[in-house]
Amino acid sequence: MNKRFAIFDLDGTLLNTLDDLCDSINHILKVHGFPQHSIDDVRRFVGNGIRKLCERAVPAEYASDEKFIDELYAEMSDWYNEHCKIKTAPYPGVIEAVKKLNENGYSCAIVSNKIDSAVKELADFYFKGLFVTAIGEKPSIKHKPAPDMVFEAMKEMGADKEKSVYIGDSEVDHATAVNSGLPCVSVLWGFRDRDFLIENGADTFAKDTEGMTGILLDMFSE
Repeated sequence: MNKRFAIFDLDGTLLNTLDDLCDSINHILKVHGFPQHSIDDVRRFVGNGIRKLCERAVPAEYASDEKFIDELYAEMSDWYNEHCKIKTAPYPGVIEAVKKLNENGYSCAIVSNKIDSAVKELADFYFKGLFVTAIGEKPSIKHKPAPDMVFEAMKEMGADKEKSVYIGDSEVDHATAVNSGLPCVSVLWGFRDRDFLIENGADTFAKDTEGMTGILLDMFSE
């Protein structure tokens, strides 16, 4: 069988995590007496990791206070780790799609700017046995859009770069794929819309999981 490799983003691609992220950041903001944000606000804030979410969510006068953001990040990390599976769920058809990819010669991995402990917990809880590895944000590796997470996942999978593809939902994901030298499939059920993705260079789109699976199964065919 033709061996191929798919590296997936997590939030907005495999899992709809937006409600839990929104509830968690609003909890932390409330603790500090800051205004709350709508789910659409948080949708715009996510994509570059929890620390950047904290920085974007606080009032402007606090955003450049590195020490305060570090403390807020630690609080948010602890809270979210305990509350990351309240409303989160896989997008419809995602589990079936990954199973079909596995059955057709794809090894799959997850790379995410979410905290590494949460990435591993969510991957094991929702997708046990479907992914070779799941890598999240940690001090030892540069987060996306740097290619380091992708390269680490490829190393753990034993991936051939010429038969690897990246799948995500955001401009950060497209930039990550470009920086990794991989083709990118941008899904349209996640946190960014098509026009925004086009403005940020995306050119291959999947409107649903069946479309995504079809694109991937046609790639690298012998």
